[in-house]
Amino acid sequence: MAPIALTAPVPGASTVDMLVATTREPSGDPATLFSGERDANTFLTDVAVSIPPDTARKSGTVQWPRKLPPDPTKEFAVTRVRQLQTLDEAKSWFLQHDVEGNAFVFVHGFNNRYEDSVYRLAQIVHDSDVKATPVLFTWPSRANVFDYNYDKESTNYSRTALEDILKKLSDAPKVKSITILAHSMGTWLTMETLRQMGIRDGNVPAKIENVILASPDIDLDVFAKQFVEMGHKRPKFTIFVSQDDRALALSSFISGDVSRLGAIDPSAEPYRSQLERAGITAIDLTKVKSEDGLHHGKFAESPQIVQLIGTRLATGQTLTDSDISVGTGIAAVVAGTARNVGNVAAVTVSAPVSMLENPMPTPKKKKVVGETLATDVPTPVKIK
Repeated sequence: MAPIALTAPVPGASTVDMLVATTREPSGDPATLFSGERDANTFLTDVAVSIPPDTARKSGTVQWPRKLPPDPTKEFAVTRVRQLQTLDEAKSWFLQHDVEGNAFVFVHGFNNRYEDSVYRLAQIVHDSDVKATPVLFTWPSRANVFDYNYDKESTNYSRTALEDILKKLSDAPKVKSITILAHSMGTWLTMETLRQMGIRDGNVPAKIENVILASPDIDLDVFAKQFVEMGHKRPKFTIFVSQDDRALALSSFISGDVSRLGAIDPSAEPYRSQLERAGITAIDLTKVKSEDGLHHGKFAESPQIVQLIGTRLATGQTLTDSDISVGTGIAAVVAGTARNVGNVAAVTVSAPVSMLENPMPTPKKKKVVGETLATDVPTPVKIK
């Protein structure tokens, strides 16, 4: 994370500017900035990441420095790090980097260092060509596979901090819409935060229009309760799932063999009907090839999927053609313009991507997304 000084512009290179909010403890080392331990404060940092020319990299990948300092002609490199001391500084930063009033908030997943999340968001923003201001929320992960429970508790620790960031974005007059992209365990943090906002305020702020949950590491029944308890006015939800996600298989084992939302087959009943009734779009990436051995990061490593996020959802672009073709079917789902999930034809994105359209034989009875997806929010008990 130590910034390098560019003596001259790199031909073909680009820069991603982002605002990073974190509940991590400062490390005292400019090479890492923040550790995996928790801090009671929320720190804001202005970060710029240089991305090498497209001729020197493969879309969907992060070119990590092989040695320090990094070579910006071939590798990702941090070119600016500036700690923001006040809220006014953060507001000023946002005004300077405002992109059409759209904010794009990324919440990373399990086993991530501070720099992992910074570089991943830079990659997503660049490869998707998203027309929005990037905001990263990074919570205290120890980046160790044996610290699963610590990481999970760190997401709970960070709920109010993320809520505060989302509220400040929603209250900013310049911000017109907010899209949240959360991955893995970060989806738990996101859902808990939105649920907390719904309970506290009666609803989720209207500016939070879209929520994308990639490989959501959430118990099915718990997700159903979180979804309902947000209130009646909810954002549009899109979930990316994959039945070959090995990380979620391990999570299921750790959690007592409880099915995870990100590993369901959304084309099979009862998932298909329940998701459709709830207005939740599910896109199955099982057959999309990935260089990730755990098959847990397909949403960011598939160039077509990440471009889809940027051009169709985060920018608010819509499709109006009611005759959805193979080429635009998946985009219609992500953009939320398909009249219902059942209208969308099966499509192909690099490799076959199974959608909710293809009927499947009804499987044996299994754990399902709870019936609470279709119920009203219970009336809270008043304590006198």
